[in-house]
Amino acid sequence: MRPIVTLLTDFGLADSYVAEMKAAILSEATDIRLVDISHQVPPGDIRAAQYLLGRAWRRFPVGTVHVVVVDPGVGSARRAIALHHQGHFFTGPDNGVLTSVLNEAEVVELRIPRDASPTFQGRDVFAPAAARLAEEEPLAGLGPSLSHPVRLPVPTPRRENGVVEGEVIYVDRFGTLIANIPGDWVQGAKAIEVSGKPVGAPRRTFADVESGAFVGFVGSDGLLEIAVRDGSAARRLGVGVGAEVRVR
Repeated sequence: MRPIVTLLTDFGLADSYVAEMKAAILSEATDIRLVDISHQVPPGDIRAAQYLLGRAWRRFPVGTVHVVVVDPGVGSARRAIALHHQGHFFTGPDNGVLTSVLNEAEVVELRIPRDASPTFQGRDVFAPAAARLAEEEPLAGLGPSLSHPVRLPVPTPRRENGVVEGEVIYVDRFGTLIANIPGDWVQGAKAIEVSGKPVGAPRRTFADVESGAFVGFVGSDGLLEIAVRDGSAARRLGVGVGAEVRVR
């Protein structure tokens, strides 16, 4: 099977940045498959990229190389890293965006070529490193070992006296609010509130409510989600990432 390299960035598709990254990879590793996870991460939103990577990477076969470039600190003293975790490889900035794959990971600091652009290390550092990993170069060949990469842990939900408290950690393009509350924590729940506003009891899917109604459900990633059928929960409630979610 040909190696797979995935790309996750905040570059959008209006400019040439994504194509230039792909060109850098294909210039060094031609017999591979490139897969776009997303290029629509809000600019500089490390948390959003962290969430998308966390739910997507494990769906790919072992041996896949993942390139993550959401890097508001590009060109600064922040480090560039590559790592190996559960049979997968990752390259990206050391700014916490790779937190979900750092546990028990082997991490190295990537060397920055002298001719690398200080504003486009996605093309000049992370993409070439990914190509080398796709060509089965050992991780240790990319740079020295790094023992303390930057971590940006996801907020932790709480349970006490029959009440679960968490917060919105991501808002998708439909305006669905995704909370940090595991689905098995809401079994048997009677009511959900977002920023103090009631949105009903948990249901199984959108079809369980009428058009325009709120619906809370366990999403495909196993977390509690709050949506409006045929509408936007984020717009209706006027909330976003960080909003309090309470389940009774």
